[in-house]
Amino acid sequence: MSVQGNTGTSRVGGRRVTVIGGGIGGLATAALLAAEGHTVTLLEKQDRVGGRAGSWEAGGFRFDTGPSWYLMPEVIDHFFKLMGTSAAEQLELIRLDPGYRVIFEQNREAVDVPADRPAVVKLFESLEPGAGEALEKYLDSAEDTYTIAKRRFLYSTFESFLPLLRPDVLVRLPKLVRLLLQPLSGFVASRFADPRLRQILGYPAVFLGSSPFDAPSMYHLMSHLDLDDGVLYPMGGFTSLISAMTRVAEEAGVEIRTGADVVSIDTDPIDTAAAHPGSSRRRGPRRPRARVTGVSYRSGGAVHRVEADIVVSAADLHHTETVLLPDDRQTYPEKYWSRRVPGPSALLLYLGVKGSLPQLDHHTLLFTADWKDNFGRIFGAETSIPSPASLYVCRPSATDPSVAPAGDENVFVLVPIPADVGVGGGGVDRGGDARVEELADAVIAQIAEWAHIPDLAERVVLRRTYGPRDFASDLNAWRGTSLGPAHTLRQSAFLRGSNRSRKVEGLYYAGSSTVPGIGIPMCLISAELVVKRLRSDTSTGPLPEPVA
Repeated sequence: MSVQGNTGTSRVGGRRVTVIGGGIGGLATAALLAAEGHTVTLLEKQDRVGGRAGSWEAGGFRFDTGPSWYLMPEVIDHFFKLMGTSAAEQLELIRLDPGYRVIFEQNREAVDVPADRPAVVKLFESLEPGAGEALEKYLDSAEDTYTIAKRRFLYSTFESFLPLLRPDVLVRLPKLVRLLLQPLSGFVASRFADPRLRQILGYPAVFLGSSPFDAPSMYHLMSHLDLDDGVLYPMGGFTSLISAMTRVAEEAGVEIRTGADVVSIDTDPIDTAAAHPGSSRRRGPRRPRARVTGVSYRSGGAVHRVEADIVVSAADLHHTETVLLPDDRQTYPEKYWSRRVPGPSALLLYLGVKGSLPQLDHHTLLFTADWKDNFGRIFGAETSIPSPASLYVCRPSATDPSVAPAGDENVFVLVPIPADVGVGGGGVDRGGDARVEELADAVIAQIAEWAHIPDLAERVVLRRTYGPRDFASDLNAWRGTSLGPAHTLRQSAFLRGSNRSRKVEGLYYAGSSTVPGIGIPMCLISAELVVKRLRSDTSTGPLPEPVA
């Protein structure tokens, strides 16, 4: 019996496809399906595409509203190559050196993490004797785990498990089982004693919407991405990535409709007896009892409808299932979500600052001393907002003069907090809810103290805040999470759920709340998985790129 999987390389175009949501996942899905020969309409609730990767401009400052770390560049380049171009042709990418700066609460010292592996090894050795050699082994393991994940798991729809029964997986099976069962925090702690090094290696769990105390140590592969591969930045900001994706989607024939708030996924019942003569409810897998017929959306005060043979929702999966479908058509009803763990929400700050801020790097992380308490407040049974908080500061004006007036600084701050819409929403120039604005004041004061910028608050000339309620209202995000369901053991890989509805034929999912998960690269891969579903492709690797 072959276990290699069906590569399904034949394209099946010509169907009417509607994609819901114009974020990274939706744009990529629409583009790839248009390239397959389908007629594709993309519906976006906001007045511009981008989703979490949006843009906001005021007072001569231009802010990326969400993602700001350019990791896994080969995945982004792969998407563009599937569209007949490349990341190099579409974007101007700059390698950051140092990759990022870390400021520790214990003594307010700043540690710059270099852009290349030998320099990082030297840094670790300087902070803890013997840590350099330990890091070499750690990164070797991270690279090996990343390679096998990319080859066998990230690009799999898990429609069939037979393609996973390959020698490269089987020989690593004992290691993979250990990595799945041990939390990342324990995996790191068994190799490094210095708390600063433990934090540098544990923090990438936040990129996965999780805690280093909950995320499986399988995700130590994240350290290969920032410490081996390095961190890039697209000049012009991440809005340049959205512009490039929009451009290739439209060139492929995608029709993009903004200001289109989807109110329902329309379906018709299937006569299962007629569709599958002789079938029995007692035999085989349960078959869908409805099929998609289109999507209804509100725009300009009226409700419109677009007919479709296939619907791909790249919107929040909880919203898709519990709001856009009737109860009897839901694969993931409210009961399912009551057992799920949300990723964190966030307090976001967009600050225009007068004068320069050399104390901050392009990426700067502030880490609290009581690491476990910080994450426990966000992910524990009884949640609360950490104070002080571990947080992230992005100063893109350190690299890109186009994002701020000459001589001034563009500062974006992200503070992970519990997923709780009750915290409130933000606004411009203190126009947000009182609690959100008070938290913002405390965060600005913390950055000022830790980074030795005593006059920071007085130099802020533009201020916008964004809170959990904004994620819920703008992005229909479940519980106001900023990322999606957390990457815990029970919410990773095939346990994260299927990217195809079991109840509605022709309904598929993309984006951060389905497989493979959170982040720009994962959302791009989720789009490719929809293509694989439609091709009946059960292979585990990326789709073959066109021959140049």
